[in-house]
Amino acid sequence: MNTWITLIILGLASLGILFIYLRFKSDPTPKIEYLYTEALNAMVRSDRNHALKLLRDVVKQDSDHVTAYLQMGNILRDDHPEQAVKIHQSLTVRPHLDKPLRVEIHQALAMDYNELGFIARAKKEGEKILQLDKKNIWASQFLLEVAEKDHDWKTATKWAKIIQKQSQEKNPFQVAQYKVYEGLEKMESGDSHGAKSLFLKAIKDARDFGLPHYYLGDIFSEARDLVKAIDSWEKFAHLSPSESVKVFSKIESALFDLGRYSEVEKFYRRILDENPDNIEAVAKLANVLEEKGEHQAAISLIEQSLDSNNPSIHGLLMKLKLSLHGSTPVELSHQIDQIIEQVTDQ
Repeated sequence: MNTWITLIILGLASLGILFIYLRFKSDPTPKIEYLYTEALNAMVRSDRNHALKLLRDVVKQDSDHVTAYLQMGNILRDDHPEQAVKIHQSLTVRPHLDKPLRVEIHQALAMDYNELGFIARAKKEGEKILQLDKKNIWASQFLLEVAEKDHDWKTATKWAKIIQKQSQEKNPFQVAQYKVYEGLEKMESGDSHGAKSLFLKAIKDARDFGLPHYYLGDIFSEARDLVKAIDSWEKFAHLSPSESVKVFSKIESALFDLGRYSEVEKFYRRILDENPDNIEAVAKLANVLEEKGEHQAAISLIEQSLDSNNPSIHGLLMKLKLSLHGSTPVELSHQIDQIIEQVTDQ
């Protein structure tokens, strides 16, 4: 009797062991998913070689693991973009993939082609994403970047407007900037009329944007309409104070040609009323005062603009220039020492 009980127990134990063996042999998923998770962790650590080895182990065990293939291609993109394209392209023919996964595959291909410099193909992949998901922000942003690379400013404008609508964040300066770039290309090709039209549209889109006024001034100057040129350049100076020095000589020359050089001083004073720290405007105004014979006024203007704790080299040099006549060698030597000290500290 005991023998039969023992045999039954041993039989049941054997069946249990066999069941467990068959269970784990027929379901390798836990091992595969563990390897895949470890591969992702290695990617996060930037250990690309180890991640690639783990992902290859995954696809050896499960050739239907699409996301493992996807990540393999993403790793290979930097050093071997051609291989990345082959891997990702092979995934596009896989059946029964859900929409988010297909979007990821086309996104990967877009980046592969972009890395290879195949811009037209990259663009097509971005467009395929939008066919699957018309509100996909990544694809819209990618196509905007492609348009910028191609200097296709009309298309860039279109995508910029779409992105702004999707994100509900208006940025009129971005759209206006593309119009300026398009206008510059027309200027280079000799189409001044077309360029002027685009600059005026840019101003309408973003009234506080200085750049179109700068180039509009250049167009008026070429046409010898100096009054309008001065007006445009001065608007640029007020809207872009940090870059205003770019138009100082242009405005001076135009006023001189018009016989209105006496207005140069007024122009610089208007600039300084808005931005007293504009050292370039201070230096230019000091030059004007010196030419008028108002030497002491010029020196005083420069001295008032100098920060006693951190004087600008430009201001110190301007003071030295104005001091060459009328100052003693000792005074000039002291000023030179100040400049050397300031240069050494920087």
